[in-house]
Amino acid sequence: MISSQIIQTSIDELRAITKVDLNVYDLGGQPVASTADMDSITGELIKGFVVSPADSQIIGAYHLLKILDEGELLYILVANGPGDDVYMVGKIAVCQIQNLIIAYKERFDRNNFFQNLLLDNLLLVDIYNRAKKLHVEATAPRAVYLIETRMEKDGIVTELLKGMFSSQGGDYITAVDESNVILIKAFEDRTDQEAMNEVAETIVSLMNTEALLNVRVAYGTVVQELKDVSKSYKEAKLALDVGKIFYSEKKVVAYSALGIGRLIYQLPINLCRIFIEEVFGDNVPSDLDDETLTTIQKFFENNLNVSETSRQLYVHRNTLVYRIEKIQKSTGLDLRNFDDALTFKIALMVVNYMKYLDSIEF
Repeated sequence: MISSQIIQTSIDELRAITKVDLNVYDLGGQPVASTADMDSITGELIKGFVVSPADSQIIGAYHLLKILDEGELLYILVANGPGDDVYMVGKIAVCQIQNLIIAYKERFDRNNFFQNLLLDNLLLVDIYNRAKKLHVEATAPRAVYLIETRMEKDGIVTELLKGMFSSQGGDYITAVDESNVILIKAFEDRTDQEAMNEVAETIVSLMNTEALLNVRVAYGTVVQELKDVSKSYKEAKLALDVGKIFYSEKKVVAYSALGIGRLIYQLPINLCRIFIEEVFGDNVPSDLDDETLTTIQKFFENNLNVSETSRQLYVHRNTLVYRIEKIQKSTGLDLRNFDDALTFKIALMVVNYMKYLDSIEF
């Protein structure tokens, strides 16, 4: 339902233009919004007009009009002022408030529609019927972005996003829990990975500069049909979860770029334990010191290039080779060998996944 503050703002603006005082009452005769005291208008008088079949009525200097929504009586408006145009101003006020009611109801219905769409709570026939009623395009390229805020404060993330993306452009903003805000982004010409990533990076930058919030953004793939929006949402949700485990340093995570992390995330814990035991025995990578882990990570980032890695770590080439050989003695894996490096990389990710599972159990 539309708020009394919205109604108050509307009649205040009309009062400033027309000099006609406007008061709005609920069906019990209680004031909802007003621009002046109207002592002659009592609750009993309003209740009497409510049951009257007439749409308008004149009592003394006051014009009483009914505000309807699809035939249902919601409010009574009373207009009073100088001149002969008081009734016309009252009619304009009624029309404006009724349009506001429709707009806000549609906005609520759209929000409810997209929430149920994302959660797969709608039948296929209902999706298209409600989309047509709410003027939502059934066929258009869209992708779902999930903005993790941990705990949104005073709706600031939602408001900032609404300033960037509008429903007129086919974009919709909603939420299904208190930790994440969801953007359903419509695309026109460019739907490549670069364009999608630009949107995510812009959101992260905006939240950081405008609200001083450190958010993480994940997004799914582009879908063409409205019925498939829930698929993109599930992909974005998976990307957010997988990103926390394997790509914690990244603020933007794309479902299409999850790589092997997506496969590891779906492995049963028993299989993970067997794999780690076969590769490392009792000396799992989590037992390695920070210096060794940093060396390994940088070595992988530089595609097993010893010279470039030693340069970036500011160590002598022989020092780096010594560290790699030390890891080989400890684990039996030579990181200079591609197959061994691949095994070690996957094992590190599996260990991180196991640590994540242990953390959510307690």
